[in-house]
Amino acid sequence: HSINSRLCRSTTWSEAISPNKYLCWSGSKMALTFNITRVLTGRVSGISRWSYVASKKYATSGAYTHILTETAGEKKNVGIIKLNRPKALNALCNDLMHEVGSALDAFEKDDNIGAVIITGSEKAFAAGADIKEMKDYTYSDTVKGNFLGHWTRVSHCKKPVIAAVHGYALGGGCELAMMCDIIYAGEKAKFGQPEIAIGTIPGAGGTQRLPRMVGKSKAMEICLTGNQVTAQEAEKMGLVSKVFPTDQLLPEAIKLAEKISSHSPLIVALCKEAVNRAYETTL
Repeated sequence: HSINSRLCRSTTWSEAISPNKYLCWSGSKMALTFNITRVLTGRVSGISRWSYVASKKYATSGAYTHILTETAGEKKNVGIIKLNRPKALNALCNDLMHEVGSALDAFEKDDNIGAVIITGSEKAFAAGADIKEMKDYTYSDTVKGNFLGHWTRVSHCKKPVIAAVHGYALGGGCELAMMCDIIYAGEKAKFGQPEIAIGTIPGAGGTQRLPRMVGKSKAMEICLTGNQVTAQEAEKMGLVSKVFPTDQLLPEAIKLAEKISSHSPLIVALCKEAVNRAYETTL
């Protein structure tokens, strides 16, 4: 499926909400302090067509090389980032991840957007990091170049991020999906951390997030064998929330994002922060 890549007209951004301004942690208790002092005035204009649902209209925003962006939903309050390197099965090169970060920045500053969806093609969400790009990197290169800086932008997004996964989500692709807050999968999706087959280990959070999501035993099996996991298996082990037929995946992800976007942006941000902090705090 393709996305109409016409550019939208001018967009006005206002300052994004930071949950840290409202969330204070003290010992094992969380105190919420509300200090709403600004009026949100973001708007998005311009309309194009999204091929998945012919009856709906979506506004296209931004000009990128490796991704396409859209706004979706009846109120245009859902941002969509589509990874777009089909010949490379959406291999996650540095430039692509930089563009993902830039798109997230834009959606975060747009007060009309309540949630963001990251998706790929039907064949591959992302088949992994770009090995051709990485093969000549030295340790010094990765440190000086802040190699994972663009990747962590996904997990640090203040607004909820939903991964809508078709096809392969392997290696870095699986790690990218796990950086998102919710994972929806198409029925033919496959997940895995096959890095061991090329003599390395997951390097973008796979050995940390996967055990938290599926438990130590399953995570060990996936990482030590390099075996792929079907969408149905991933749902059973808690890696994904729901599995849908291929043609229903994106519409269902949009429906979820619209539901989230209908709630108070401040409370959504606080709730996301609180759940993420659950890994770090006691009851």
